[in-house]
Amino acid sequence: MGGYLHLIPLAPAAGFLINGLIGRKLSKRLVGLVACGAVLLSFVLSVAAVMELAGMPAEHRVLETRAATWIPFMDAGGGAPSLALDWVFVLDPLSAVMVLIVTGVGFLIHVYSIGYMHEEPGYWRYFTYLNLFMAMMLTLVLGGSLPVMFVGWEGVGLCSYLLIGYYYWKTDCADAGRKAFITNRIGDLAFVIGALVLFAHFGTLEFGPLLAGATSGGASTALLTTVGICLFIGACGKSAQVPLYVWLPDAMAGPTPVSALIHAATMVTAGVYMVCRLAPMYAMAPVALTLIAVVGAATALFAATIGIAQNDIKKVLAYSTVSQLGYMFLAAGVGAYSAAIFHLMTHAFFKALLFLGSGAVIHALHHEQDMMKMGGLKKKLPVTYAVFLCGWVAIAGMPPTSGFFSKDEILWKSYLWSPVIWAVAAATALITAFYMTRLMGLTFWGKSRMDHHTEAHVHEVPGVMKWPLVVLAVLSLVGGFLNVPASLGGGERLHHWLEPAFSAKTYAAGEVHHEEAADPHAAGAAGHAGSAATEYGLMALAVVLGAGMLLFGWNLYNKHPERAAAWRGRFAGVHNVLKNKYWVDELYDAVLIQPFYQLCRIAAWLDVKVVDGAVNAVRNVTVGTSYFSVFWDTWIVDGLVNLVGRVFMGSSSVLRRVQTGLTQSYASAMVLGVFVMICIYMYVS
Repeated sequence: MGGYLHLIPLAPAAGFLINGLIGRKLSKRLVGLVACGAVLLSFVLSVAAVMELAGMPAEHRVLETRAATWIPFMDAGGGAPSLALDWVFVLDPLSAVMVLIVTGVGFLIHVYSIGYMHEEPGYWRYFTYLNLFMAMMLTLVLGGSLPVMFVGWEGVGLCSYLLIGYYYWKTDCADAGRKAFITNRIGDLAFVIGALVLFAHFGTLEFGPLLAGATSGGASTALLTTVGICLFIGACGKSAQVPLYVWLPDAMAGPTPVSALIHAATMVTAGVYMVCRLAPMYAMAPVALTLIAVVGAATALFAATIGIAQNDIKKVLAYSTVSQLGYMFLAAGVGAYSAAIFHLMTHAFFKALLFLGSGAVIHALHHEQDMMKMGGLKKKLPVTYAVFLCGWVAIAGMPPTSGFFSKDEILWKSYLWSPVIWAVAAATALITAFYMTRLMGLTFWGKSRMDHHTEAHVHEVPGVMKWPLVVLAVLSLVGGFLNVPASLGGGERLHHWLEPAFSAKTYAAGEVHHEEAADPHAAGAAGHAGSAATEYGLMALAVVLGAGMLLFGWNLYNKHPERAAAWRGRFAGVHNVLKNKYWVDELYDAVLIQPFYQLCRIAAWLDVKVVDGAVNAVRNVTVGTSYFSVFWDTWIVDGLVNLVGRVFMGSSSVLRRVQTGLTQSYASAMVLGVFVMICIYMYVS
């Protein structure tokens, strides 16, 4: 199977081509079958490849496929590095986890989309874009070099633009698509700069030799730090971290399944995956890791506070996604790469569930997204409510759900690295529990705030949408048992599976050569050792505080909703700041967008009035000169020539009459001439 890794992204690429070329002529049933079948095939191939990988010794777990030569060998000369790039796919423990998440969750969302998008215009176009996204995301996670990864990186960005702007006739959707595309280009520029610096220094961009060179002292700490920061800026754009997070909340303008797949479970985690893929290099750049940890912690807390005051159900989940991505970067920044990937996996389960659950609510309420116009849906949507409960307790980190195990590992590793970072992460977890309880209360509990027409037509989702929710709910509850910590008697299986991927290694003939691991088993990469008692104490504290926050929110939004209104009034100023998202978009508009527009207007004025004015002036002078030249040539030069001709022609017409050829005329002329001369002589005399 290792020689056919390229078939994994090719399967959805084939679905993209089929639906893209002839989907308009196919029935909706056949379009959905092609799209879902392509992703299911990709999932089956992924499972087969991962099973083959698991059967190999831990120190040799690498499958590689060199599908084609992409850029042939070029000798730049003058001592410059030569470039030769193969289209290489690599499956190792890290990419194995990612490929299963992408294809597994992606298949469930494709199935859900059959029901959710059935009545939407451009049904075939939607699945065409979705299959293209799957192909690009799989290219990203299987890419064995930075250029191949970057193809997938840009591909998912393009698909995100297409899917956010799926309802292109709506202004807010088109604007959100452009905002996402432009914001990501800022990060991508830094990504490219970092990659070029690596190539200039190491002469290769394949991960194996690149990481081996970086960890063997082949580059200075300053260079690796610079490159690490550049690549992290690219990750900030793709994974919506401060200050490039602003595109993700607006991306909720797209269809809800898109939000679940692209903006919760897969694409936005690409930045986290990239940092973890380059873990051995980042281990050699502690300043870059510190920056990642600080930015991740700041993003997690910042976005969580905004989620408290949002009323759009998808916007709450969007800011929750930004916050949870910050959690993942925090884990990567403290050297707990396996914890970051573990939370990436569990987050894919419960956040995809929550987004699809919100889609079920929106579908039942005829596209209503304002939670202030919901309420009392617990009895009307029992299945949706049940699965939403699973996602709620998972994201709140309640044991024994998946969120409990992954969040607790991040909290513990962050405490070992810095108690301050732990405090920020713990505060974020408490705020997350509160705003998710608020979402549950406003949506499912209490009295109905729906209008009579909407309430009369509330209905549960069809089976094709229901079963993906049930599967994701089960995964949200039990997915954490893949990595039960040793402190709770578990074997940390996922950690041991991933550990080789975070070591310096080279890929040659399927061999893996290990050096010191970048993700030590005992603690965070830059921290201190902690006792078992401390770990148990912090775990218990997190659970107690989290449960207390859930109870507080339940009491506030279920039992005494009038108190919530009173609290909003008491803290109206703070609520207004949070509801308006700290006016970050307005700040960007005032500081960046409007000055840019003004610069564009100045440039347009210069172009029209100065550049075009000068060009037009030269044109007018040239045209005027040509008119004068035509006049001079026609009336002066040609006029004089024609005048001379006419004078001679006129003279000749007179003189030729003298030469008649008649002797009598000549004699008469001679007599006349003699007579004239005699007259003149007599007059003069």
